[in-house]
Amino acid sequence: MPAAAIRARARAEMINEIKTIARRHLAAEGANLSLRAVARDMGMVSSAIYRYVPSRDELLTALILDGYQALGDAAEAADAEVTARTDLRGRWLAVSHAVRRWALAHPAEYALLFGSPVPGYAAPQETTVAASRTPTTLIRILLDGFTTGVLADPGPDELPGPVHADLVAVRDHLFAGLPETLLARGSVGWIHCFGAVSFELFGQLDGLITARDEYFDHQMRRMADLIGLP
Repeated sequence: MPAAAIRARARAEMINEIKTIARRHLAAEGANLSLRAVARDMGMVSSAIYRYVPSRDELLTALILDGYQALGDAAEAADAEVTARTDLRGRWLAVSHAVRRWALAHPAEYALLFGSPVPGYAAPQETTVAASRTPTTLIRILLDGFTTGVLADPGPDELPGPVHADLVAVRDHLFAGLPETLLARGSVGWIHCFGAVSFELFGQLDGLITARDEYFDHQMRRMADLIGLP
């Protein structure tokens, strides 16, 4: 193997180790990451870690990208496992439950993605593509249903004018051909999905709901009804 390839592999392995340790700090201390603390856990002098991660913000961005990609992988895999592609409700439920399972298995990463903003950090534009994978998977279920005739156009809805304009712009950019009413209902559904997950993960259901699996499934089925999934 050429020397350059060996160096590139070693660098990639070091960066992966840095991110692994940083995730442990996320779980223990939240998003207030310290590169010095990560370097200390790796047995490195603090100056050495900057050769691999130039700043705390770049490390946060790397963790955010990894989180969005992992969540997107989980959502897309769950959708693909539903062999009957016309089973729109089954696909919706599969993806929604996959989002919840990933969040419960990776609470620190989920909190980094969907919790309180990290003070002094602004996510760069490159994170938006990765962030769109999961909602795109959910909305594409509706587009598949509409283009195959399984899901009918519900006709005009009483959307406020500015909201209608926003949704038309989103539709034309990402989901050409999908009626904006379906997009509106689908966006409410996926927002509720993440809201339900966040309520559970951040303790808002503590002392209220113990049957968490059943309650989440109930909510997602009601969202499927709202959207009009057969």
